[in-house]
Amino acid sequence: MAVVALTANACGGQDSAGSGGDSSQIHIGAWLPLTGATAPYGVGQKAGADAYFKMLNASGGINGRKIRWTVKDNAADPQQTVQIARELVGQDKVVAIVNANGTAQAEAAFPFVLNQSKVPVLNEVGGTEAWYKPPRPGLFGTQTLYEDQAAAVAAWAAKDGAKKILVVHSDPAAFVNVAKQVEPAAKKVNPSVEVDRLAVKYQTTDYTPVISKVKAAKTQAVILILTSPEAAAFLKEAKLQGLSLPTYAYAPVAAESTIALAKDAAEGLKAVQLVKAPSDNDPSVKEFRTAMAKYEPGQTAGFLALWGWSNAKVFAEIAKTVKGPVTAQSLTAAYQKATKVDPGVAPVMNYSATNHLGTREVQRVVVKNGVWTSVGDFYSPPARD
Repeated sequence: MAVVALTANACGGQDSAGSGGDSSQIHIGAWLPLTGATAPYGVGQKAGADAYFKMLNASGGINGRKIRWTVKDNAADPQQTVQIARELVGQDKVVAIVNANGTAQAEAAFPFVLNQSKVPVLNEVGGTEAWYKPPRPGLFGTQTLYEDQAAAVAAWAAKDGAKKILVVHSDPAAFVNVAKQVEPAAKKVNPSVEVDRLAVKYQTTDYTPVISKVKAAKTQAVILILTSPEAAAFLKEAKLQGLSLPTYAYAPVAAESTIALAKDAAEGLKAVQLVKAPSDNDPSVKEFRTAMAKYEPGQTAGFLALWGWSNAKVFAEIAKTVKGPVTAQSLTAAYQKATKVDPGVAPVMNYSATNHLGTREVQRVVVKNGVWTSVGDFYSPPARD
């Protein structure tokens, strides 16, 4: 198992299980897929968080304490994640798991980390509604649920005037559940909207028959609930077959990889994202690009890096409010009281004892001249029943 340990300009001595380090550091950890099929997600997320923590440490850290972020490669494997969790908590004595990645991977580690060790898991990329309803002690998130992302693009398509929408989605149950959120959200905008679904075999590469079925459906808009490579394959085949329809997608499709794979076939694609477009002129986004160039040269300053940056910043802003020792307990208490946490590049986060998911908001983005570009500001999708 490949293991990568990062100390972001760390200072200080041996860790203490009760404080996450001595008075000069705060030791946190994460599991990320740095090898394997989903490595681009982990590598990008790590680069963005690295850049933020290094910038933060260069300016003095959090209340005089430097951040030490230990990252270990789980190759997106749940079993490896459990072993890594035991290492981070039991050996490295981290005070929290921060900015990790993976839904199934995190769930495999929850019994040991959350239940047995009482170590909080903060700002995990991934998650399901079951994580937050009811809220789990020590688990706090920043990522708008996939179901709410689907509701957001459904409302967008309906408001754009589409009266017949086709949802093209991968066939595993997780994708099906997200795709099912489109119809009720679209009908809240226009009760007469018709919504159909077309399931596609997961990770298929031949979209020729899929596009033929889309043509036969005579739909007015398409919503993609697919992975980025699948969405790119759909877009390329649609262009080859002369199919030109307004096309929308949820956040996993809004990635640089979609444009790289689909090329000009991605032009005009509409999607929602968790953060602003990395190309924006917003001061917070400019700060991100500057830090990436300085601290992570050679790494792509794209959406995945911006996810990592945003999650790191949310953690830092909340950790700054802790008075006294930074412990698992004090961090959990700080998150429960955290409101109006503004990372700049992502929606404002609000938490409470009964609300452990910081936001439902998303950002509209569109491919213009081969670049993802933000449209408007963050907004909340229609409430789901």
